[in-house]
Amino acid sequence: MKKLLLIIFIFINFLYAQSKEVLFLNSYHKGYKWSDDIINEVEKKFKDLEDVELTVLYMDTKRVGSSSYIDKLYALYKEQLANRKFDLIIASDNNAFDFAVKYYKELFKDTPLLFCGINNFKKNELPKDKNLLDNISGVVEQVDLEKNFKLILNLQPNIKNLIIINDQSKTGLAMKKDLAPIMEKYSKKVNIEYIDNMDIEHLKTKITNLNVNDTAILLVLLFKDSTGKFFTYKQSVMQIRKASKVPIYGLWDFYLDYGVVGGLMTSAVAQGEAVSNMALRILNGTKIKNIPILEKSPNRYLFDYDETNRFDLDIKGVVKNYEIINEPHSFIKKYTKLVVITITIIGVLLIMVFSMRANIQRRKVVEKALQNRIKFDKVLVDTLPNPIYYKNKEGKFLGCNKAFSELVNMSKNEVIGKTAKDFFPPEIAFKNARIDEEIMATLGTNTSEMTLHTPSNHMKHIIINKAVYLNNDGSIGGIVCVMDDITDRIQQKQFIIQQAKLAEMGDMVAAIAHQWNEPLVELSAQVQDIQTSFLLNELKDTQVEEFVNDSMIQLKYMSKTLTDFRNFLKPSTTKTLFSIRESFQEIFEILGKQIYYSNIKLKLNYDHEESELLIYGYENEFKQVLLNLINNAKNKIIEKNSEKKYNLIINISSCENFTTIEIMDDGGNIDEKIIDKIFEPYFTTKSDGTGFGLYMAKVIIEDKMGGLITAQNKGKYVVFTLKLHHNKG
Repeated sequence: MKKLLLIIFIFINFLYAQSKEVLFLNSYHKGYKWSDDIINEVEKKFKDLEDVELTVLYMDTKRVGSSSYIDKLYALYKEQLANRKFDLIIASDNNAFDFAVKYYKELFKDTPLLFCGINNFKKNELPKDKNLLDNISGVVEQVDLEKNFKLILNLQPNIKNLIIINDQSKTGLAMKKDLAPIMEKYSKKVNIEYIDNMDIEHLKTKITNLNVNDTAILLVLLFKDSTGKFFTYKQSVMQIRKASKVPIYGLWDFYLDYGVVGGLMTSAVAQGEAVSNMALRILNGTKIKNIPILEKSPNRYLFDYDETNRFDLDIKGVVKNYEIINEPHSFIKKYTKLVVITITIIGVLLIMVFSMRANIQRRKVVEKALQNRIKFDKVLVDTLPNPIYYKNKEGKFLGCNKAFSELVNMSKNEVIGKTAKDFFPPEIAFKNARIDEEIMATLGTNTSEMTLHTPSNHMKHIIINKAVYLNNDGSIGGIVCVMDDITDRIQQKQFIIQQAKLAEMGDMVAAIAHQWNEPLVELSAQVQDIQTSFLLNELKDTQVEEFVNDSMIQLKYMSKTLTDFRNFLKPSTTKTLFSIRESFQEIFEILGKQIYYSNIKLKLNYDHEESELLIYGYENEFKQVLLNLINNAKNKIIEKNSEKKYNLIINISSCENFTTIEIMDDGGNIDEKIIDKIFEPYFTTKSDGTGFGLYMAKVIIEDKMGGLITAQNKGKYVVFTLKLHHNKG
């Protein structure tokens, strides 16, 4: 417990040790401008120091200065300050400094003592106490009387009389002592009259009659007249100013602004600033004995504009560095801050105006360019053959181009406000609405196909390209749709397919001839046989029945061949699921014997022998592709004119989504230089070729059925690979 109390005690002492206390001992009273200016400077310097506490004591010796009063102050301060320890004492003016020196041991032992405003300071007259001498420094108040005499004579070269007004205060008596040698020195140049024992009324009467052209007054001090009447500095100087018609010069700055011309003045502000800087050094750890006494008083040339102007005194011709109070400022000088703010505001406003003007000009240019662009875009969009419309996110049409209005047989104004249900069948409108929802959710695009019956009863195959457009704030504005009419392209491709079929007809007719040759021979033999039996009267009913049955078999076979040929020529109009195996069977029923008689070994390989492989597409067009590829392989082998046995291999495999068909032959590789061009339209290596066959195959497999067809050389084989969907997905 004792240890805890000791720690707390040390901690509290430490906290107290951190804060510093300063005592300001003021000779005079609050409201006395000289003292107030000094204290204000000290307080200004200490304002931001949170760890410094400033205590001010006013001795009021300007009003009461007897020795008994001083003794009573000592007794009061001894009791008042008994329990306080100060880090620094500041004494302002002679009375406070003399008091602090006299009672230093009793009140302020070992405490640094700074002074300011001290007249006639002489360090050798201080008590010989070394401890005291090592703890004293400060700022001397030294009135430069001779420079003020010179100033008066320079400003008023015609002066003959100089009236010096003083009082008999302690400071006044000290000043009288300093004035004596100066007055003696200048008595030969000007008539000097010294007044320090006259009541105020007689003094005013005396100065009222002074000659304005050859006389001046030097006001030293006047706080009490010969009757014992006290005056404030303001009262004394104002009464003299009211009575005087001649210039009044002063030695202290607190007389300014109340009627004195000015002079080389002792400044309370300068005193306070100088002693404050010393105090800060001491509080920051500098020993006071290392801070020398400032023996040259920081005096300044100060003048009152009103008084210098009143007596037409030329300050500039006499003094270089000086300050003037009450100088009438021009509006700009008087209201500098207001003018600067106003000019700044005007400047900013001008910049804003010019900027806005430039911006308006730019906007006009941009608006004009935008209007021109809008007009251009309007013409451009109307010129495009593609039907275009745009609608909001609710699905209502906001506008369209000329091509769309012609497609739906409405004016562009009639289109606005309508929905897809007004133009398309319900199933197409529903499908479009679903697509719109999807792309607005993903901010993506979509391409789809539809078949449309126009109001003029024409069927159109159209690709619809849709994209979401955004507003300036990033929100969804709606959907833009560009329609591509592919009717002509589809018809052209279909024409090419049919043209390619016709190109294959020669081979097909030859195949039919091969197919019909054997049944015709068989029919011929049966007819001859039945005729012979009839001539020999050996014809029996059973023979006739067999003849009819056999003939019908051959005729049905020949009829089926014609049906297959007719189906091959007829285009498929819709996609269906159909059997690959059946497609190959129908092709080989037409080409099988030709392949056999061409010395070609045919091998058909199914990965799934027991299951039925289906693909999704156009059945007859697919058969046409198979016919073209197999015919090409057969014809290439026939051109070899060789007895060598060649191979035609067909591999059929299936995975989850695709069926793959490979058609391979060893009739000779394709030149690598042209293998990438064989699917191009009109490209052929045959002298009598059209260049439509493989191009037609690519159009059917890739464009119409969404698959893939490729060709490559693998060793001695040429391999055509078809990759096709085997479901509707």
